[in-house]
Amino acid sequence: MRLRQLFVVALVLAAPARADEPGRVLDRAVAIVNGQVLTLSEVDFEARVLLIAAGGTEAATAELDAATVRAALEAIINNRVAAAEAEAMQAYPLDEGELPGALRAFKGRFPTQRAWVAFLERHEADESMVEGALARQLRARRVLDGKLRLRAQVSDAETRHFVELHPEYQGTPLSRVREKLFADRFKSMVASEMKVARKAAKVRLLGPYAEAGPGDGGVP
Repeated sequence: MRLRQLFVVALVLAAPARADEPGRVLDRAVAIVNGQVLTLSEVDFEARVLLIAAGGTEAATAELDAATVRAALEAIINNRVAAAEAEAMQAYPLDEGELPGALRAFKGRFPTQRAWVAFLERHEADESMVEGALARQLRARRVLDGKLRLRAQVSDAETRHFVELHPEYQGTPLSRVREKLFADRFKSMVASEMKVARKAAKVRLLGPYAEAGPGDGGVP
C-alpha cells in the first residue's frame, strides 16, 4: 500500500519473466510514445526509480503490484511527453547541478554502495538509465510548473467563498484552504494539459494497458 500511495492512480505488472521459465514472455511493448516503443521491462525499472526517488526505497527489491505499475506507466508516459516537448521547444531547462544533485540524492537512498550496485545489476541497468529517468521527471515538472503555476493560483476572495459554501472548512486557516484549492486546481490543469499533449505526441497504449483506467490520458 505504501508503494501504491506514492502514485496518484493504480496499475500492476507481473514480476519480470525469467529466461529459465519456458513459456514466459521475456518482454513486450506496452506503449508507443512519439513513435518510440516503451517496453514492459523499461516500465518496471523506471517505476522503481520513480518510487525510490519519492521515498519508497522498498521498491528496489519488492514485487510491484498491478495498480502501482499502471500508475507508474501513466507517470512515465507523461514525463516523456512533457520532457520531449520542452526539448523540442528548447525551453524549461534544468538548473545547473539540479540533475547531479537528484542523482546523488537517489543513490543516497540506498543503505550501502553494495545495495546500489545490486539494484543496477538486478535490472541489468547502469547509472545513465537512472539519470535519464530522473531527468525526464525533473524536466516534466519544470514544464508543468512553468505553464500552470500562475494560472492555478487561488485568490483570498475565492478561498473565502469556498469556505462559505463548505461549512466543514470553517475554522480552518485560510492559508491551508487556499493550499488545498491550489493543489486541486493544479492537478486538474495538469490532467487537461497532459491529455492534449499526449494526443499531439500520439501516445498509444498496447495490450492489457490499452484499456483506459482512472485518470488515463492515453490515446487508443
